[in-house]
Amino acid sequence: MAFQENFLWGSASAAYQIEGAANLDGKGDSIWDMYSRVPGNTFKNTTGEVAIDFYHRYAEDIELMREMGLKAYRFSVAWTRIMPDGRTVNPKGVEFYHNVINKLVECGITPILTIYHWDLPQALQDEYQGWESRKILTDFTQYCEVLFREYGDKVPYWVCMNEQNIFTSLGYVQKIHPPKVSDYQRFINANHIASLANASAVKRFKEMGIKGQIGASFAYSPAYSKTAAPEDVIAAENAQEIQDLLWMDVYAKGTYPKIGLKLLARLGIHIDFQEGDKELLKAGICDFMGLNYYQSATYVAPENRQNTAQTGNAAQVSVVSDIARIPTDDYYVRADNEHLKMTDWNWAIDPEGLRVALRRITSRYNLPILISENGLGAYDTLTEDGRVHDGYRIAFLKAHIEAIQDAIGDGCEVIGYCTWSFQDLFSWLNGYAKRYGFIYVDRDEESEKELKRYKKDSFYWYQRLIETNGENLD
Repeated sequence: MAFQENFLWGSASAAYQIEGAANLDGKGDSIWDMYSRVPGNTFKNTTGEVAIDFYHRYAEDIELMREMGLKAYRFSVAWTRIMPDGRTVNPKGVEFYHNVINKLVECGITPILTIYHWDLPQALQDEYQGWESRKILTDFTQYCEVLFREYGDKVPYWVCMNEQNIFTSLGYVQKIHPPKVSDYQRFINANHIASLANASAVKRFKEMGIKGQIGASFAYSPAYSKTAAPEDVIAAENAQEIQDLLWMDVYAKGTYPKIGLKLLARLGIHIDFQEGDKELLKAGICDFMGLNYYQSATYVAPENRQNTAQTGNAAQVSVVSDIARIPTDDYYVRADNEHLKMTDWNWAIDPEGLRVALRRITSRYNLPILISENGLGAYDTLTEDGRVHDGYRIAFLKAHIEAIQDAIGDGCEVIGYCTWSFQDLFSWLNGYAKRYGFIYVDRDEESEKELKRYKKDSFYWYQRLIETNGENLD
């Protein structure tokens, strides 16, 4: 099945993971600036203080994107570069993103702007506990208004929240992201407020008449049942309600899933609905669904947990959660899928799962879908001649793009595909060991070196693919 003529062949990144310049030109501290400076919070105490120095090298990197033929680039804005304290506008920060966007447009690359990719201003965390306070609704909406006014005439696609399910669960349940707590009710509270903030931003976007489309990106691992045993099937259904629909239904329908709410209530977990919340969620329905896909997820019923195996990061370079049990373990437990191979980080490699995800989103919501992230994190080796022979990455991406073609043939409307990532970058929990990019950045945890860029074999492969609009996958 051919891709549409204007298909957005892209790649993606996040401000904290690439920009560096942590305190330059008026930028304030985010929760990730502060969190990563605390010894033990990140792998080998790595930070994004310098990262890959995109702040100073954006023109060089965007020229590489032009050489590749990239049609779109998804990047995030650092809230604390625009508003160091979360409220006061920093003109130099505003100017920086104008420069980035202008360079992208000059190179014929469509900007896809992510408003929030986890770097909450530390000042707001200190003042009122960030996402746990409804005060953030005003501050976040005002931040969005600044972006809409400044960049609205140049950016056709906007992603409001990046992986809201991940930054809330890892921060408030698994205790491996800021604010590093484990309290399921606090997680649900913070997540509800984040959903309201997302809806408020979408509502304001439409009120301001911005000529573009806005959505949210969701980290979706479609739920599989380990076996055909009815109790395992119900476990997978329960997982879908709580792990997936609790977000996607809000983005696409403006409501929470009825069964998901009931399952939470049985655990004594409740969403704090206040006057006007339901109306705001209804007013904040997204134009498209942003899908971040890396792997599927397999589940069994709790009573069948002997069929499970340890999931998560099995590599030796990572920060992992020590939380032994969470309330939803009463409903479902993750299990291995013996039919799938695993990455270096023990993530299931499942291209067909992407097709499943696209079909489920289409059947339930009938929205256009932007694949806002998909990629392979791996150990890459730079050879003496300055090459990285990453055929494993090419095979991974090829299989997933073939799954997209199949899904389009099934009737799914896919408007673009953004790999994660264009350049190697700082990994939140894995330092600089876990590499995703088409561009190898020569640095590691011990040394920034010269941050020299090298094109991997996958760079040339994706270049040929874009030239043929997805026809040449070899």
